[in-house]
Amino acid sequence: MTAVAELMDYAEVLERFDPVLGLEVHVELNTKTKMFCGCVNEFGGEPNTKTCPTCLGLPGSLPVVNGKAVEGAIRIGLALNCEIAEWCRFARKNYFYPDMPKNFQTSQYDEPIAFDGYLDVTLDDGEVVRVAIERAHMEEDTGKSLHVGGATGRIHGAEHSLLDYNRAGVPLIEIVTKPITGTGARAPEVARAYVTALRDLLCAIGVSDVRMDQGSMRCDANVSLMAKDAEEFGTRTETKNVNSLRSVERAVRYEMTRQAAILADGGSIRQETRHFQEADGTTAAGRAKETAEDYRYFPEPDLVPIAPSREWVEQLRATLPEMPWERRKRIQEEWKLSDEALRDLLNVGAVDLVAATVEAGATPDEARGWWVNTLAQEANSREMELGELPITPAQVAEVIGLVTSGELTNKLAKEVLQGVLAGEGAPREVVEERGLKVVSDDSALLAAVDEALAAQPDVADKIRGGKVAAAGAIVGAVMKATKGQADAKRVRELIIERVGS
Repeated sequence: MTAVAELMDYAEVLERFDPVLGLEVHVELNTKTKMFCGCVNEFGGEPNTKTCPTCLGLPGSLPVVNGKAVEGAIRIGLALNCEIAEWCRFARKNYFYPDMPKNFQTSQYDEPIAFDGYLDVTLDDGEVVRVAIERAHMEEDTGKSLHVGGATGRIHGAEHSLLDYNRAGVPLIEIVTKPITGTGARAPEVARAYVTALRDLLCAIGVSDVRMDQGSMRCDANVSLMAKDAEEFGTRTETKNVNSLRSVERAVRYEMTRQAAILADGGSIRQETRHFQEADGTTAAGRAKETAEDYRYFPEPDLVPIAPSREWVEQLRATLPEMPWERRKRIQEEWKLSDEALRDLLNVGAVDLVAATVEAGATPDEARGWWVNTLAQEANSREMELGELPITPAQVAEVIGLVTSGELTNKLAKEVLQGVLAGEGAPREVVEERGLKVVSDDSALLAAVDEALAAQPDVADKIRGGKVAAAGAIVGAVMKATKGQADAKRVRELIIERVGS
């Protein structure tokens, strides 16, 4: 059993140390084929069915660069305000691991295609932090290992391992930040906000589906601590393949408290990779971290250099869509949102969902109300991102339309949403299946009103005496009798008519 690591209280960490972050985000491109061969690039499928001699690294096979992947890399670089190299080339990154069929990874080393950029990141309270980008370079993804047996699902303790090379050779862009300093207590939040902003940007320019749950976007979080009086960075650890926004924040915070406890006790930090444990928010030691020299980089002899013309680069720049932050500013002005209201949308990840709901026919206020309140609560209870809920903006707009038309009350609408979320079908199908439509037939409502008035004659007398507010008790009785499916406004009108006649 692994010993439980000692942790330092977070407040004490900040009193004694300054955190330094470095975030490496790997993004799989959504090209039709792999980076250096013609195999289909898509998630899933039977193991080892999307492979060929090239992506398996068989002798005599030769790679050919995917032009669409180069285009995607340039567009990413431009969106991140990077310089685009006029000339760059691939390199071989040599290391042995079973999911690397060639025993080397075709990557870029000292000549990345994009470099020296930045991304402005907005925190939860509206503060903007500029994160400097060191580079964005092209490479290929590895295969996938499945370690069978053992308690952790990792290679240590496993009985045997299985390998699936369907993912080997998928186009990958690695985006590396420069050291992120000066964030203090907000370091974990900055890490999450950066990956969130990067995901939004990549989605907006359409180069990846950025599905962290499927591994098409994953973050390696480098964390080190330096004493308050130190001039050099501390030794870093690299928590590999963190696959959710919440986990990025948790991993950084945990490493800060773990490293601080070791340093305060006179120990030293081992430069290593670590694995994030979703169940308890901890990290576990992996392998000693290699240096660049260990990888024995050398130029890839089977690929020609990449030399994008300035004309092509500018043509690609012209294809960039409205950036997420520009779109948010426009939406704020069009919807007349306060800064606080916009932050509420951002904090729950609802901007695009609300916008799509508006495009489907709802008003901005209606769409905001349902996503930020009802559906955000549902997402929290399920411990998932708002956009992961099994409901579409078009379906939410349909429910809103049913409320607007008077076919549903807000209470009934919530039941319909629950039905959609439960997989019972489209909103109207749920209405019919559950029998949730508002009772608007006056004859049926009058029968319920008469029954309620007869049961509460004292309330009827109060209404006749001018205490119209007392009608609320009768409305409540009618709503109960109709299981909440009556039009409350129409019920009140009928009560007043009945008592006055």
